Amino acid sequence: MSKASVNFFTEDTNYTVKKKTIIKNWLKSAVEAEGYQLKELNFILCSDEYLLRINQDYLNHDTYTDVITFDNSEELKTIVGDIFISIERIKENAATFKHTVEQELCRVMIHGALHLLGYKDKGKAAKTKMTDREDHYLALLANS
Repeated sequence: MSKASVNFFTEDTNYTVKKKTIIKNWLKSAVEAEGYQLKELNFILCSDEYLLRINQDYLNHDTYTDVITFDNSEELKTIVGDIFISIERIKENAATFKHTVEQELCRVMIHGALHLLGYKDKGKAAKTKMTDREDHYLALLANS
């Protein structure tokens, strides 16, 4: 069995993730708590324009967004995915919601991971359930 990995990459931004080991362990724990096995989770931090091009090219959406998740899993209950995150959106959202950039980044990271775990955010009930899970895991991170 291959070792679980959580990786951080950047595209056209120089943002550096703080407390990488704590965040990696937190994400692994969240995936396992949901009954899944983590194989590989890649976070690609990028600019608004980079993420807009992905949104246009792969999803046919012509809008800015904070996160896009690609599920590359080939086995049930196994996580292999790429999560693209706009650092510009994270900074703007952090200011809007009066969070630190690090708090907002972690919220978006767990949001992307929850998509890989089968959670949806379309419709009020689904969005409420996803937000509850985000809050649950963010509380665990805050207490770690």
